[in-house]
Amino acid sequence: MTEARSAVYLFAGLGNPGRRYRLNRHNTSFMRLQALALLTDGHLEGARVYLAKPQAFMNLAGSSVGPLARYYRVPIPAVVVVYDDLDLPLGSLRLRGGGGSGGHRGMESIIGALGEDSFPRLRLGIGRPPGRMDPADFVLEDFRDEEAEAVQAAITRATECLRELIRSGLERAMTKFNTEAE
Repeated sequence: MTEARSAVYLFAGLGNPGRRYRLNRHNTSFMRLQALALLTDGHLEGARVYLAKPQAFMNLAGSSVGPLARYYRVPIPAVVVVYDDLDLPLGSLRLRGGGGSGGHRGMESIIGALGEDSFPRLRLGIGRPPGRMDPADFVLEDFRDEEAEAVQAAITRATECLRELIRSGLERAMTKFNTEAE
C-alpha cells in the first residue's frame, strides 16, 4: 500500500446527528473531530484539513462524504474515515489503509459513494456490550461515568494519530498507534 500523504485531507467522522445521540458510543468519532476542531483553523501539520460530521444518520454517511471529497478534490487515499468499533476494547485504536466494510453499514455507504475502499480508516474501540445486550442498543447508549477517562484518552490518542498520519504517512502512523489502550 502506498503512503497516504497529501496536501489536503478530509477527516470524516461517522455518527448520528442531533443532541439525543451526542454522547453515544456510536458518536465517538464526532467527539474526536470536535476535539480536533478546537486545535486547527483548517490546517494541520502543513496540510489543508476538512473536518466532516455528516448530518445524515451513520448508515447513510456516504451521501455526505462522497460529495464532500469530490467538491474539495480530496484524493481517495486522503479521505480518512473515523468510526467506532465494537470489536476493539474500549480506548484502542486501529488505523488501516483500506479494506472492506467489515459489515459496518456506514462504511458500506462510504465505499459505495467513493466507488472504492482504498481510503484510510481509524477505528476507535468502544468494547463489547455486557451479557446478552443487543449491540444495536449498546452503541446508542452514552458512555458510563467510569469509562470517561478511557474515552478521553482515546480521543487524545486519535488526534495524535491523525497528526502523525499527515506528518509521517500511513505506515508510520499505523506502527505508532495500532496498539491496545495504554
